[in-house]
Amino acid sequence: MIDTHSHIYLSQFDEDRREVLDRASKVGVTDIFMPAIDFSSLEEMNQVSHPEINFYKMAGLHPADVKELPNNLEKKLSEWCSKDEIYGVGETGLDYYWSTDFVAEQKESLHIHCRVAKVAQKPIILHNRESTADLLSIIDKEQDGSLSGIWHCFNGSVDEGKRAIDLGFHLGIGGVITFKNGGVDKTVAELPLDKMVLETDAPYLSPTPKRGKRNEPAFMSYTTTKLAEIFEVNSEEVIERTSIAAKKLFQINS
Repeated sequence: MIDTHSHIYLSQFDEDRREVLDRASKVGVTDIFMPAIDFSSLEEMNQVSHPEINFYKMAGLHPADVKELPNNLEKKLSEWCSKDEIYGVGETGLDYYWSTDFVAEQKESLHIHCRVAKVAQKPIILHNRESTADLLSIIDKEQDGSLSGIWHCFNGSVDEGKRAIDLGFHLGIGGVITFKNGGVDKTVAELPLDKMVLETDAPYLSPTPKRGKRNEPAFMSYTTTKLAEIFEVNSEEVIERTSIAAKKLFQINS
């Protein structure tokens, strides 16, 4: 299994990170992609290791952390994303849930991340909360045939999911698909499995039956079980098809 979105480097795992990763390896997690929250995340990522798991860093500025845009954001982001050690750009996107005071700044930050991703030829990771119309509109404007990425924590409608796929994006499927009254499972059933990748967003958004607890990569097994149920295939097929999609997107051969 490939976890395409995990903040395993955060302090919530400082006390037992090795045990968490041991559990992940035991259930078959082989690769973990770590999106940044800000540039300090990159140093924190350097502390993460496990002999049985491959880790991949991303660089970006989370939309909830966008207030005043740093003057050198595009330059600094470009410098980082040109490095071989960086496999993706983000997470970026729009978040209108916590505040709409900095919408203009969030939009400009997203445009910057898109430009950097196209030049670096690396996928972009999109955070979206109560901002779908604006998010897809910006991606539509930026798409020149070279932009790819993931709609992280997909929870849109069938039409929104199809539009994102048409724009060259994959859908990140995590714990919310297991929520009883969330409705995401019904939406996902109408969309192609081959355009989906697995994720946890650890330590956030734990799947049922772990809701309310700290999320971790091992819990991805609950997501694969739910996807297998939805698409009437076995879990091994879900893992194989989502892993193929993730490896192709991030250009890895592990």
